[in-house]
Formats: sequence, structure tokens, C-alpha cells
Amino acid sequence: VQLVESGGGLVQAGGSLRLSCVASGSIFSINTMGWYRQAPENQRELVATISRDDMTNYADSVKGRFTISRGDAKNRVYLQMNSLKPEDTAVYYCSARDPWINYWGQGTQVTVSS
Repeated sequence: VQLVESGGGLVQAGGSLRLSCVASGSIFSINTMGWYRQAPENQRELVATISRDDMTNYADSVKGRFTISRGDAKNRVYLQMNSLKPEDTAVYYCSARDPWINYWGQGTQVTVSS
């Protein structure tokens, strides 16, 4: 499974960005997809996940500001990020999980200026 993210960039505090991720390869066994992020000198942390039947889970720090969604073909996942804060600055990674392996994308940088 290969994951390719897009949509990162530089935005001012209070602004919005939309991240996209497309999965290719052996995608039929994928259940949960999601987004994680890693800021410099921090561990990678959960942002949001969505299951094949559209059950969602969010980190407390992004609830009410970020929305995760999945495309109809179930091989795409999106993260709409509103009301961005400087502390949201990080590399954002797309994740896809099947019963055996957790796959990762290469990451996309999100920088929020104050």
C-alpha cells in the first residue's frame, strides 16, 4: 500500500487548510485511515482516524476545529483544518491500517504563523 499526501503549506493563525491522502496498491483490506502529526522534538501523535464505516475519532486538541472524512471509494481520506493555531505546526502523516500492517505516507508540512 502506498500513501501520498498533499495540501500542506503555510497559513496564518485562524486560517484553514485541507489535507488529502490517496492510497494505492493492495487497498482492499484497509479498514481505518487517519492522520497523525509530529512536531520537532515531539513524538508522533494521533490527530484523527476514520473507519471503513465512517466512525471517527479525534484528539482532544483538534475537536471542533478539524474534520476527517473519507472518499466514496474508501481509498482517500481528507482532513479539513479550521481555526488553525501555531501549535498545530507539524509534519502531518497519513496512515492506513489493514489487519497486519500500519502504513504511512511521507508526510506533508503544515506551518501556522502567529
